[in-house]
Amino acid sequence: MRNAIRAYEQYPQWNPADKADLLIAHEILMAGLLDAPGQYRRGSVAVTGPEAVDHIGPPASGVPRLMAELLSWLDGTAEHPLIASSVFHYEFEFIHPFEDGNGRMGRLWQTAIQTRWKPLFPDIPVESLIRVRQSEYYEAIRESSTPGKSTAFIVFMLETILEAVRDSTPTDQESDQVTDLVARLLAALSDGRMSAAELMSALGLSHRPTFRNDYIRPARSAGLVEMTHPESPTAKNQKCRLTARGRAIPRLSSPAVRRRAGRRNPR
Repeated sequence: MRNAIRAYEQYPQWNPADKADLLIAHEILMAGLLDAPGQYRRGSVAVTGPEAVDHIGPPASGVPRLMAELLSWLDGTAEHPLIASSVFHYEFEFIHPFEDGNGRMGRLWQTAIQTRWKPLFPDIPVESLIRVRQSEYYEAIRESSTPGKSTAFIVFMLETILEAVRDSTPTDQESDQVTDLVARLLAALSDGRMSAAELMSALGLSHRPTFRNDYIRPARSAGLVEMTHPESPTAKNQKCRLTARGRAIPRLSSPAVRRRAGRRNPR
């Protein structure tokens, strides 16, 4: 879990078409779990299902060449990023370049590809939805492997992404229910991550219980704000940031709210 948190915090800065970044990501994701994280496998690998072997990866000797070709394709493709990321994900799983952690890396790297296209994807829970639909995920891989085409997997991933986006987009009713105080908080956070002290200063607050009960709690309960280190609530570097749902909420739509926002009024 700690490895995954580290990887997902750093992946926006990586170039998905860069082999070095790919290996760094695997090293972070699998640190302490493998003898040689961050290196392509040197032996054979097979994916086993409940009843039989579902897939045998290409020989280890061919992995560097296959991955170089895949990364080169990703760097130059004109395909839509949603399609390209799904194709990459499938081909990555087919090659199975690492001893372990290929599923986790494939999902992480698809999110990395999509994030370079649209910045909302760090907050779209595609990974969580795949876990819920894990049996369908593996079935889509099997359906694509049999004919040697990634169509079934692409369709599955696009459906999953669409579901994730819909779940992360507020309805008109949700937007109307945002209080003026929460709207001020969202406006203050529109420029990036801020600590509790920074937010209180920006909002002109000195009473922490008021800040906690009237601003942070309602915003987090509505799924508009999240902590950068949810696994460690008392972390010294803890900060708040907007979720995809929070970024989609209209900012300070009324003049009254704009006036109350004061110097934090967004550009």
